[in-house]
Amino acid sequence: MRTLTYFVAVSIDGYACGPDNSYDFYEAPDPGGELGDNGRFHVDEYPELLPTVARAALGLDVPNKHFDTMLQGRGSYQVALDEGVTSPYDHMRQIVFSRSLPTDIDPNVTVVATDPLETIRELKKEEGPLGIVIVGGPIMAGYLLPEIDELMIKRYPVVAGHGRPLFEGAAFDPARFERLSSTTFEGGADYTLFRRRVSSAT
Repeated sequence: MRTLTYFVAVSIDGYACGPDNSYDFYEAPDPGGELGDNGRFHVDEYPELLPTVARAALGLDVPNKHFDTMLQGRGSYQVALDEGVTSPYDHMRQIVFSRSLPTDIDPNVTVVATDPLETIRELKKEEGPLGIVIVGGPIMAGYLLPEIDELMIKRYPVVAGHGRPLFEGAAFDPARFERLSSTTFEGGADYTLFRRRVSSAT
């Protein structure tokens, strides 16, 4: 059984992005055009989550460490489309959930218009050492929450005031997670990895 991880930035007051889906109020991974310590963390620990164009700019040619499958909703994928890029993560299997995108938008991108939960459950049954990752997408994360096994929460020292929560539209159904690791950076951000607790049989 493969693991599904939600990799997402969040403000101190719990918003993944602004009301307009903006996220430029978060600290850039490479301030001043040079890698900061959190940018270096991405390069060293999660190189597969850098877009293919960024990997090329850094001369980064390394195997994926944690994930081989990238899930996005239409909103997250639209960021790349706005830049004229239809396959932002060529080094991964890319799945975009959308009922409006054409299925042939790119040969390296699979557009799924059916129930995301069914797709995720089939993906998790696959054999393999690497996992599945969701980037951004509060609506999709809210819908897929029952299948999310891990959370990588990138908390930045900023108060948004208003915006979209990490799990937009999720039902009230408290689930316990345990902290596996945490890294704090010079700019004040901290990245914490959580794993869902498995309930003991009674």
